[in-house]
Amino acid sequence: MQNSTLKLPRFLAIANQKGGVGKTTTAVNLATALSAVGKKVLLIDLDPQGNASTGLGVRRSAIRGSAYDLLFDDPDVLELSVATKVPRLRVIPSSVHLSGAEIELVTAPRREYRLRETLRKPLPFDYVIFDCPPSLSLLTLNALVTVDSVVVPMQCEFYALEGLSHLVKTIDRVRKNFNAHLNIHGVVLTMYDKRNNLSKMVEDDVRTHFGDKVYQTVIPRNIRLSEAPSYGLPAIVYDMNCSGSQAYIRLAKEVLKRERNLLSEKSGIELEYSPEEKVA
Repeated sequence: MQNSTLKLPRFLAIANQKGGVGKTTTAVNLATALSAVGKKVLLIDLDPQGNASTGLGVRRSAIRGSAYDLLFDDPDVLELSVATKVPRLRVIPSSVHLSGAEIELVTAPRREYRLRETLRKPLPFDYVIFDCPPSLSLLTLNALVTVDSVVVPMQCEFYALEGLSHLVKTIDRVRKNFNAHLNIHGVVLTMYDKRNNLSKMVEDDVRTHFGDKVYQTVIPRNIRLSEAPSYGLPAIVYDMNCSGSQAYIRLAKEVLKRERNLLSEKSGIELEYSPEEKVA
């Protein structure tokens, strides 16, 4: 793990304090799509419900270590992770112990920085992605203090914009107090129904308020996205040709394009597209 050839990965959190917005579906399928274009990805299931773990086929009976260990120990991250059926994608699963972690963190020293101090170091991954709990808890706060950027899934519903504004305020507070470099990578509209006027109205409102921060890709309502977790597979593996999978593939390409732009801005040079960043 201390190999000098290792580099610091990019850290992304998939976060929204509201449940049922497609957060875990986005985390699993974005991680899968990034792996499909040649990126080495670690997905950390920080949600005590463990849906990202089961959605990647991790059996609870096979879990020996979990995201809990990242908070209260200093484990070898690669050894703690579990291989998945997706090449280049590993997962650190959730466990029942995460349910009590919130209480334990209250009195823990440097409680907001536990994940950052464990993970912000050279690792054998290009991306580390957190699937956060659907709340603004100490678990979510730990993720926000650790990551470079936040991807915000947002369901196309009436109160979506109000919930998003609350999350933006939280991210601003985290930036001011704990992680000065934190930013919103982008907002992805989920459960989009083009037959429903409300979806279009929500999309127009969000794009008006957040402009270029909203990804061009929208994730449609799609039965395959709902079926895939019951088979322990990402939708992209379960049915790559369905509309939901194709949308997540486009989203991954859009995420990578923004990543190149960010790196280009920091370095002051124009970066070329990698020929490997294609999904068959």
